[in-house]
Amino acid sequence: MAFNKETEALRNMILTFRVSELQMLLGFAGRNQSGKKTELQDRALELLKLNSTPVQKRIRELFQSSQETQQAAMLPNANALQYSQAYAQMLGLAGFTTQQQGLPQAGRANPYAAQQAQAQAAAFSAAYGTQALPTKPSQAVTQTVNVKFKKLPFYDIHGELLKPTSLVTQGSSRFQEAQFQFLLSPEQATNIASNRDIRMGSKLDYLYQIQLRFCQLDPSAEQGDEFPPSICVQVNGKMCTLPNPIPTNKPNVEPKRPPRPVHITPLCKLTPTLNNIVSVKWAADYGKNWVVGIWLVEKLSSSQLLERLSTKGKRNPDFTRELIKKKLTDDEDGIATTNLKVTVSCPLGKMRMSTPCRPTTCDHLQCFDASLFLMMNEKKPTWICPVCDSPAKYDDIMVDGYFEEVIKSAELPEEENEIILNQDGSWNPVPKDEEEERKRKEKEAEEKKNAVVLDLSDDDEDYTPAPKPAADPDAAPPAEDLPVLPPPPPAEIECIDIE
Repeated sequence: MAFNKETEALRNMILTFRVSELQMLLGFAGRNQSGKKTELQDRALELLKLNSTPVQKRIRELFQSSQETQQAAMLPNANALQYSQAYAQMLGLAGFTTQQQGLPQAGRANPYAAQQAQAQAAAFSAAYGTQALPTKPSQAVTQTVNVKFKKLPFYDIHGELLKPTSLVTQGSSRFQEAQFQFLLSPEQATNIASNRDIRMGSKLDYLYQIQLRFCQLDPSAEQGDEFPPSICVQVNGKMCTLPNPIPTNKPNVEPKRPPRPVHITPLCKLTPTLNNIVSVKWAADYGKNWVVGIWLVEKLSSSQLLERLSTKGKRNPDFTRELIKKKLTDDEDGIATTNLKVTVSCPLGKMRMSTPCRPTTCDHLQCFDASLFLMMNEKKPTWICPVCDSPAKYDDIMVDGYFEEVIKSAELPEEENEIILNQDGSWNPVPKDEEEERKRKEKEAEEKKNAVVLDLSDDDEDYTPAPKPAADPDAAPPAEDLPVLPPPPPAEIECIDIE
């Protein structure tokens, strides 16, 4: 019975949530946050069927936070209004005491009776004092800090609209909030409004964007993007869409959002005469403080980064030759290597590279195609070397002049993607006899594979034929094994006249 009452109370809490609170709850559970309010409510009510303790706790926290905010904005005498028993039960499950609810346990007064409400307000103040009134979420301490965000290769910074500012937890309240303002200059507003992506298939996206970023408060090193827990952002009173949280199987752990900047340009006032207001709400995390910053950036494409990479300069071919000599000389163990076989096909696309490159921080000779690498990071930025899985920052990547000469050389056959590096730093195509032997082995392996496939496709898998004995030419076959011949046809056909 108590379980049903608690479930009903949680259901009533969800029905009082606004769209922002429904989105925060669904984001916490890793569910879809888009759609109309009725659709969000249906998804949120489905969560009750999970009977999850963290989800129920999150519902109570969101309900308590919303009630604190609403009651703090009410008139002083409004705290004495009487509510229904179901509503009082919701407040109790959310963690409010009877004093915080603003009503004595007994009493069923009409909430619209003004005189009675004033009398109850006076009695309530006399009994409990003003300290029993609920308070709104704590206002976080904000100040400019010397924290640097990691550079994003696909964005050029054109202006700093809000310097990195701290979000330090203040007070004992779990939920914190902070508000910021920024104003665009006439030039910035013009650049944003007049530059749109009009390419075929594009969504007329802004090329100049207002970018919001979060990270941890740590001035000791450059910080990557990271969102505070249970974060909610509003720009000029409109809810800002954040990256969907990544679901986790760990119990009592809130799913984290992908670390990426937030594009808030569509929500901003693109005028130099009106301020833009950004409101941030989040849940305090013990031992962690956060930083927020806003920039005006220009979005770049992978082709633009490839062009910059080519104009930056190439790694001298002589440098790679010396590296080859060093790798093929005697090492500490006294083992000499006369040559080394490498490929000019990209490990990402398995095709011949057009712009061979590798990071200056890697010591391997194998390169990868710069165009494919940049296109993959444009879709999902990881910046990891596909050869050795080490970090491969864009600023550390250089085109390799030696392998570029190899690819453009007429000595390299079009159908051949492997070369042999010699001890003196030169190279040669793979010999034809060796290449033919390799192709022959590949062909044999393919034939064996096909033969096995044909053999396994037999329907009678359980049937194993018995081995046939060796045939003896002198021995007569047994009579039971002799084939049964059909009767011979008649020699002549006789016609009988029945008349």
